[in-house]
Amino acid sequence: MKKRVLLLSLAAMMATTFTVTSCTSDDFGTTTTQKGVLTLNFSGENISTYKSLDIEIREVNTGTVIRESIKNVNTYSLPLDYGSYKITVNGAVISGNEEVSAGAMAQTDVALSATKLNIPIIIKKFHDDFIIEEVFFTGVKTVEGKNYNSSRYFKLTNNTKEVLYADKLIIGQSEFLTVEDKNPTPYNANLSFPVKAVMVLPGSGTQYPVQPGDFIVIADNAINHKAQTSTAYDLHNANFEYPSNNPALGQVDNPSVPNAKVIYSQMNFNMFFLHDRGFESYVIARFPFDENEESFLKKNTYEYTYINSAGGVTAKKAYSIPNSWIIDGVNNSISSKFAQTLTSASIDGGWTSVGTIDKDPTRFGKSVRRKVNGQMTNGRNLYLDTNNSSNDFVKDAQPSLKDGIVH
Repeated sequence: MKKRVLLLSLAAMMATTFTVTSCTSDDFGTTTTQKGVLTLNFSGENISTYKSLDIEIREVNTGTVIRESIKNVNTYSLPLDYGSYKITVNGAVISGNEEVSAGAMAQTDVALSATKLNIPIIIKKFHDDFIIEEVFFTGVKTVEGKNYNSSRYFKLTNNTKEVLYADKLIIGQSEFLTVEDKNPTPYNANLSFPVKAVMVLPGSGTQYPVQPGDFIVIADNAINHKAQTSTAYDLHNANFEYPSNNPALGQVDNPSVPNAKVIYSQMNFNMFFLHDRGFESYVIARFPFDENEESFLKKNTYEYTYINSAGGVTAKKAYSIPNSWIIDGVNNSISSKFAQTLTSASIDGGWTSVGTIDKDPTRFGKSVRRKVNGQMTNGRNLYLDTNNSSNDFVKDAQPSLKDGIVH
């Protein structure tokens, strides 16, 4: 009897011990996710109604994306895991009894049970000027499967009813990448666009007219690249070129095509070289009447710092184009690595792409092209322009100049 009681007692003790240990182990193995409520309040000058807003909320560390849409309200609350968030807003509002496109960018940390964030909504800026119709940045592979690092181009189109002049147009290449966020200080995309390279088209003001619906091509080398490899494009009759002085590329200047002037570049040989995976953003701009190349380089330096991978502080100097100068822009990225847009939402509130993964082998020989939205009275294409590249551009498009430049 005593033995049985003792055995039962030991069994009970073992069971109790096992249960306690098991619970303790489970407690250590469980990760509790803390949540808070984020309340977004939207406001904007001369906006009477927030007709519809599409909200994208991206957690910086995990890349998790939440998309919401609201109508006819200017406040919205939702539960979020604790974290750091970037917020992009695009939509339509009523201003002065007129429906107009609007957008915003913001960021915040959610680390409390309740967080409120005021987001100024900015009415999108549309200019009666050139738009970026296409950017071919991927390059091509040769017949032998080697990279051919030339024949890239910008195609800019007159999407208005009036004659425009390409003289002194500015093309800017982003200082930062869309696939990483170094959290630079200071930085405000709503004020300016930091650049690592800038080129300016030639002209005195009325030398280079472009008819409604027509386009200009700015090629990295205005030659028939098919003579080098049959997979490349014939760009010998581009409107402008920006040949490189890098002897490794073996580029030659075409004397019959005017050169764009690279007024600033961080690369050797003063190169303007497009990222072949499309991790950059580009803008086109115009100098105000009292500004020029010299005053830009004198007034618009941009000095910033960021925390590098070793935990130290890196200081850099670049330049920045004021948003008030910018007439159009496009962000490029890939879905697997997208981290941020680099323009104000009033310029471009989205992004487009070629390929979906880093070093995507299918990207070569493809471009990003703006969608056609109808026809002009002269029969030329009218292109979609909502200042949101996610809507406005065709991803993984066939380059329009694949068979040469035909107006």
